[in-house]
Amino acid sequence: MRLRNKPGAHETIKNYPNIVISSLDHVKGSWKNEIFNNDNPIFIEIGMGKGTFINGMARKNPNINFIGVEKYTSVIVSALELTLENSLPNVRLLNIDALELPSIFAKGEIERIYLNFSDPWPKNRHEKRRLSHETFLRIYEDIVIPGGEIHMKTDNQGLFEYSLESFSTYGMLLKNISLDLHNSNIKDNVMTEYEAKFSKQGKRIYRCEAKFRTL
Repeated sequence: MRLRNKPGAHETIKNYPNIVISSLDHVKGSWKNEIFNNDNPIFIEIGMGKGTFINGMARKNPNINFIGVEKYTSVIVSALELTLENSLPNVRLLNIDALELPSIFAKGEIERIYLNFSDPWPKNRHEKRRLSHETFLRIYEDIVIPGGEIHMKTDNQGLFEYSLESFSTYGMLLKNISLDLHNSNIKDNVMTEYEAKFSKQGKRIYRCEAKFRTL
């Protein structure tokens, strides 16, 4: 999918450094004390899109800190606009690639990671780009608490099956697997913008939770 450039996106982001955190030299290990100014747990969403999910979760869970990670400037500016509109004190945004996470978060600084409607990268030669590939799982394990979790949602059956196998092979514990989320007994689901669109089209939504093993 080709993303359109959004005029003025970089300038808009620079105007809100307290929300889109751009000074990253000293944030590692300091997110609770210096960025959020509390000791609440931190959940992150990787590839947050326009921020619908992260803002919805932050509104429902004021005692949890949420960080949305999005590498495309043209997309994250929409998430910034929504965050400003909602005025939620427990939301921050990062305009980075997921590969940079270990340089920004300390070990055990994150409790949960959300992967919502990630790019499926269906061609075999692009397997390492999938956010549930072993390369990324090692990155996630490096920053989450022991026993930290990944919660995943997608409309792509191929990516879902691949991810279940990837999580399992990595030694993670799988739970709350749903092959049709909107016709399941899972409650308090907060939808993403893609999820709302796809569900209206009658597409099945797949969901699972994967837990890193503790020593």
